[in-house]
Amino acid sequence: MSVKTLLITPPFTQLNTPYPATAYLKGFLDSKGIDSVQCDLSIALFNKVFETDFIARVFQEAEEFEGFEFPLVRKQKNLYIERVDVITSFLRNQDIITAQQILEEGFLPKAHRGNLDLDVAYFDLDEIDQAKHLGTLFIEELGDFITANVDEFFSFTRYAEQLSTSASSFDQLAEYLSYTTTLIEDQLLLLLVNKIEEEQPHLICFTVPFPGNLFAALRCGQFIKKNYRHIKVAFGGGYCNTELRSLTDPRIFKYIDYITLDDGEGPLLRLTQYLGKEIEESQLERTFLLKKKKVVYQNKTPNTIFHHKDLPAPSYNGLDFKRYMSFLDVINPMHRLWTDGRWNKLTVSHGCYWKQCSFCDVNLDYIGIYQNTTAINFVDKIEQVMAETGVNGFHFVDEAAPPKMLKSIAEELLSRKLKITWWTNIRFEKTFTDGLCELLAMSGCIAVTGGLEVASDRLLVKMKKGVDIAQVARVTNSFSKYGVMVHAYLMYGFPTETEQETIDSLEVVRQLFENNCIQSAFWHKFTTTIHSPIGKDPEQFDIKITGPKFKGFAQNDLIHKDPTGAKHQIYTKGLNRALNSYLNGKDFDVELGEWFGFDTLSTSMNKTMIQESLV
Repeated sequence: MSVKTLLITPPFTQLNTPYPATAYLKGFLDSKGIDSVQCDLSIALFNKVFETDFIARVFQEAEEFEGFEFPLVRKQKNLYIERVDVITSFLRNQDIITAQQILEEGFLPKAHRGNLDLDVAYFDLDEIDQAKHLGTLFIEELGDFITANVDEFFSFTRYAEQLSTSASSFDQLAEYLSYTTTLIEDQLLLLLVNKIEEEQPHLICFTVPFPGNLFAALRCGQFIKKNYRHIKVAFGGGYCNTELRSLTDPRIFKYIDYITLDDGEGPLLRLTQYLGKEIEESQLERTFLLKKKKVVYQNKTPNTIFHHKDLPAPSYNGLDFKRYMSFLDVINPMHRLWTDGRWNKLTVSHGCYWKQCSFCDVNLDYIGIYQNTTAINFVDKIEQVMAETGVNGFHFVDEAAPPKMLKSIAEELLSRKLKITWWTNIRFEKTFTDGLCELLAMSGCIAVTGGLEVASDRLLVKMKKGVDIAQVARVTNSFSKYGVMVHAYLMYGFPTETEQETIDSLEVVRQLFENNCIQSAFWHKFTTTIHSPIGKDPEQFDIKITGPKFKGFAQNDLIHKDPTGAKHQIYTKGLNRALNSYLNGKDFDVELGEWFGFDTLSTSMNKTMIQESLV
């Protein structure tokens, strides 16, 4: 029996470009001769919500619910209804005629976002980008209104995330799944029905990469189990791989049939073979299922291994890039890459070649199993994907792309005279010399992202990052020198981090921006995870795990006490306030303490430390 498989990305993920999980799996299933189709319900739902008829229903329902939040939006509802199709069409197509129309005074309503003073950087943008920014504010205002008055779970890149984050128990998810569906969910299920009726699949697989995808996927599973009992439902993806590894609660299997862990190719192949009656259930790999009302982990060993170098190129067939939208919420040129532009996603190497960082999930396969390919093989895939999508922008979504591989890929791209634009994630290691950075730029590299984490040499050693501040300064400067933008991932609240180290870290970040070593950054508050070295051995890092108590469902984020560290939560607003100014290239002369609104220590760092590192 041939098993037709429908691969679905549930709401909400990136809206400017497809999330790649289903494309990877479709490319693999195609290579095995297995009938498969893919669907991005995330962008499909977004496009249905932000159109004239649906927004009119949103305002009508808000009135019925007596939703009075954001009164300026409510007051101008007719203008929002009239303009929404114009704005969404423009964010998809970005034509100059519509841009000029959008920029006319009075064309768009102005509410709580539109009434804010535009940043100075806005006026340096061309007409297309100015209109894109105003259009983004327009959509965000409507999104705020929906969340406040119609569906509390709505968000642009997640849905009901608060129910799935650190959900050690399935209780709350089960409770909300018992409630009547919302206006947004009804539209989601209508889209799902249309796809099922069109494709008639035997198996539907949902990728659940983040907590903000879980509830929507469960809603879909609930609907399928009630109305299409002959169809089997499977979950996989990043959320399952990290949070559901200890699953014992059987209640989730009321809505689905299978959960697979780690790389999806092997488990999915076995699942289609089992449903096609080619193998027995005992031959399934890395798959949770229900047997006699108990959760069973079926895992035939040794597993079927598909090495990274042997996998085919992802197939984006069935995903219409023209349906995706480009948003411009943050004007910073580097920061906007996550929401603006179309990007084919490819992975240079599987896993991380470093895999030592103490805060990272190095015990899991997606980090711990490092596999490489050849530059020729990789560039062949680039050409194949370009031919299929018509898009020459690439985001290499590695944990940390290896410098030697990037060098070989750059040389191969140049030798073939292949014109692409690309960006990727790296480690700021000394291998990235001026010469290599220049080569990468010549091959089409426009940006790199990397973890600076806590800009403290003591803590960088403690977290086994393998870099120091001076080295990061030199590497980032080398990239910037050749026009490659740099984004730094920043962390605060690492175990034993003192107030002095937090303030000093901000000073390092200030100097890196001021010296144009980095152009963008983002602060993350440290969280202990169960699969990291810190989570496995918290005593070694002088912290104590205090919860949460595992209740049979998800297990990942841990609560910890740091008796020697600062009160990290009080620095959140000040760090972000400072960073927002640095992103816009201003306020480098503001004293660090002024960002926080309370007395802080002065920095102990030399004010010319970064500049001296570059000599």
